[in-house]
Amino acid sequence: MQQRDILFGIWERLYPGISTSDLEQFLVVAEANPAAFQNDEIQADWYKDAVVYSLYANLFNNDFAGLTQKLDYLHELGINCIWLLPVLDSPMRDAGFDISDYYQIRADLLDKSGKSADQQVFRQFLAEAHKKGIRVIFDISMNHTSDEHPWFIEASKSKDNPYRNYYIWSKDTNLYQDARIIFKGIESSNWEKKGEEYFFHRFFNFQPDLNYRNPQVLLEMCRILHFWQVAGVDGFRADATPYIWKVDGTDCENLTETHLVVKFFRAMLDYFKPGTLLLAEACQQPAKVVEYMGNGDECHAAYHFPLMPRIYKSIAMQNGKPIEETLSKEFTPELPANGQWFTFLRCHDELSLELVYVTEEERKYIHQQYCLQPEWDFRMGEGISARLSELMQRDYRRILLAYSIILTLPGTPVIYYGDEFGKLNDEAYYNEMIQLTGKDDTRFLVRGKINWDELSENLSDPESLSSRIYGKLKQMLHIRNEHKTFGRGTIEFIQLPGYPDGELLAFMRRYENEEWLIIHNLTNQALPLTLPGAADQSADIFKGIKPGEIEPYGFSWLKIS
Repeated sequence: MQQRDILFGIWERLYPGISTSDLEQFLVVAEANPAAFQNDEIQADWYKDAVVYSLYANLFNNDFAGLTQKLDYLHELGINCIWLLPVLDSPMRDAGFDISDYYQIRADLLDKSGKSADQQVFRQFLAEAHKKGIRVIFDISMNHTSDEHPWFIEASKSKDNPYRNYYIWSKDTNLYQDARIIFKGIESSNWEKKGEEYFFHRFFNFQPDLNYRNPQVLLEMCRILHFWQVAGVDGFRADATPYIWKVDGTDCENLTETHLVVKFFRAMLDYFKPGTLLLAEACQQPAKVVEYMGNGDECHAAYHFPLMPRIYKSIAMQNGKPIEETLSKEFTPELPANGQWFTFLRCHDELSLELVYVTEEERKYIHQQYCLQPEWDFRMGEGISARLSELMQRDYRRILLAYSIILTLPGTPVIYYGDEFGKLNDEAYYNEMIQLTGKDDTRFLVRGKINWDELSENLSDPESLSSRIYGKLKQMLHIRNEHKTFGRGTIEFIQLPGYPDGELLAFMRRYENEEWLIIHNLTNQALPLTLPGAADQSADIFKGIKPGEIEPYGFSWLKIS
């Protein structure tokens, strides 16, 4: 009953003076569901040992039937968690982040009839994934809906409509002036006129923000989370977490009430099914992001956004110091006991260079080094819309170097679909989406469909870019999955003899009785190696011999004990 009591305590802090009867009613109805409580020996911190694969179901292999057919492909690669990018019903003007029905999977991902019975296709996919030991999480936009959501359609009808207060309306667009425009260069205001008033939005003008000052919005979102929790979903990526609560005169980010809302979601999920992952998408500095894990009572995990651009900076500089500095205790705080960073090289969005992650000098340097085509520019220099293989100029050595870095640093790694075989930018898909959305959003370059016939041909050619990347990455993933050190252990950066200036990025990973020395050569030159201490008797796990040198952009994993 502890989590139940926590819910009532948070409610009283968020909504002082408002009756808890609606909360009680929500819980009573949810508790009555025979499948409500699922405490079947779930490993509460399973996400620490996960290798996550992020994909759009339609772009990966057409629909959920197609995705189910490719579960063996993912299992063989070494994937044990799938992060489904938006799958809920949507007009698809923002790749599905504009949700029009939280209770329905999009019809194009099921039988094309879209009948409610076809939702079973999704549940069959979940069951097959679980049989293979693959967990499934998906995106849920908690901050905003589509303007085609029935709530907003009702809210637009009149000021007296009960759904009006599900959103934020005003005739005065001077409210919330300190809230930054997130899509700078695409949107010019956080207000959009509808009828006689304006509604508030932090993202696209067709994505009205929800109003969590209305407790009914909080309860609606809890009903949605619990619905999918009962269906068998293993966790949720909570999109745009920092923006949930708005207060005029602030920047409307990271407010105390926002954290209370997140605590409420966590307590509710833990009450019914402990181990249901709540993953924060908090685009902030690590010190702020850690706050979204609370004292182990908010999100279980969050993305380490600044690490990603610093990896690119290190590879461009041929020096590991930016990575080491980013993971120093001065920059990256300690996590709660069950907290975890999710790390990545690329994702469905741009390589972000917002000044919240990097300095102005770093932004200019990384942009100059990696924005190799004018059309890759995103938000006027604040990002680069390009896939991993394009950023690395299709050099498999640097691509694998980047993978080795992300797989051996602390955290749970996320692999973006197609990057495991060097998928390129998709200009045809980008142009198609401009026509559909009316927005010149260059992030669509990094999406697009997988051509499985072409991939099969490429993987059969050992000299192809796809084959070189896929084969080595698969080997790395299987090694990582056999050793909990990489997802759970400590890290100690060290200097190897003769390399004080960062050309070699070297560190020790330790967990329980296991110890590894990991070495990365960030230069384009072969470098001789002198191994310290007990490592001098260790063999590289890939080659089976003690390394005497390390090749350009090479890496070595040495298990010491």
